[in-house]
Parts: sequence; C-alpha cells; structure tokens
Amino acid sequence: MKVIKEDRRSRRTRKLLGDALVSLILEKSYDSITVRDIVERANVGRSTFYAHYYDKEDLFRSEFDELLSALGIHVELMDEERHQLVPSLELFRHIQEHHQLYKALIWGKGIDLLYKTGQDTLSNNIEMNLRRFRSGKEDWEIPLPILSNYLAGAFLTLLKWWLDNDMPYSPERMDELFQRLVLPGVSASLGVEDQMKQSANSMFVKNEAG
Repeated sequence: MKVIKEDRRSRRTRKLLGDALVSLILEKSYDSITVRDIVERANVGRSTFYAHYYDKEDLFRSEFDELLSALGIHVELMDEERHQLVPSLELFRHIQEHHQLYKALIWGKGIDLLYKTGQDTLSNNIEMNLRRFRSGKEDWEIPLPILSNYLAGAFLTLLKWWLDNDMPYSPERMDELFQRLVLPGVSASLGVEDQMKQSANSMFVKNEAG
C-alpha cells in the first residue's frame, strides 16, 4: 500500500475501493476482476485508485491486513476479559457479524494468508493463556508450541467448514462443538480434567441462558 497522508477523504476513498473489491469478489472470481471494475463500482477515477494503491493485489492485501489486524485485536481483548484458552464463542460471533467480508477475502485467494497469520495470532494468544493457566509449571507432557498450534489449527479448520457451509449452526452451537472436541485432549495433557470440565459446563450453561 502506498504511503500517503491519512485524512478523512483518504480514509473514505480507501473504504469505497475496499467495499467495491469485496462486492465484486462475491459476484465473480478474483482473477477476473480488473482495476477498471473496481473504480467503476467505487465511482472513483483511475488516478485516484493509483494514488492509493499500486494495483489490485495491493488493495486486496491492504483489506486482508486490516481484517487480520482487527481479528488479532479482538482475540486479545476477549482473552483479557474471559481468560479462555481459545475465545471461540467470541470469534464465531465476530466472524458471523462480518461473514460477507471474511468469505469474500477468503474466496479471493486469501485462505493461505488467513491460515498463516490467523494461526500465528491465535497460537501466540493460546500459548500465553496456557502459561497463565498453569503458571509455575515447567514440565509439560506436550510442548506448549505444539499444543497451541494444534488448538489454533483445529479452530481455523472448523471455522472454514462453517463458512463454506453457510454457517448452518449458531456461534453458540459451534463454540460448544469446538470445546467438546478439543477440551478432553487438552485437559488430559495439562492434567486438569476436573477443573476444565467445570469451566466448560459453566460456559455451556451461560451460552444456553444467553
């Protein structure tokens, strides 16, 4: 992305171009989209486009970077508030709220970027949560980086299935399924089966009440 002065007009232009790209991806393949398509949909001139971006790839990368940045911030905030190993319910809700944007950018060949950056962000947060959960413990049956990457990958795989199938279940149901799939193995690895079972049961009761 080109470095230009950030002001209200520039932010508005970037939003118009980003929204135009997302709407076009939802209509046809990313490879068939041209800069001309984008500027016509956004109702801006080609010179305006090139004042902000080098090409369509630059625009796509910018939109995806913003999405992943927002997701990373969301993960960190939810971790601080709920102290969960994986803030899966909040993430499913966040992605449902912005599902058109996620689907468009993933379909626009962003799935590799989502997996790489999303898994790194989630894995780092999960590892920090695991260390807080068992503070002072040094002898881990399974190395924390392996356990953290496993949990992040499991969540992203389930998330992709959910989006690919047009979100057939609610965020609350997906969270319950995710927790039931991963908690037994994680709790056994940490040696805290009873503690995590109580936490999970409490969370399911809250989800049903909400």
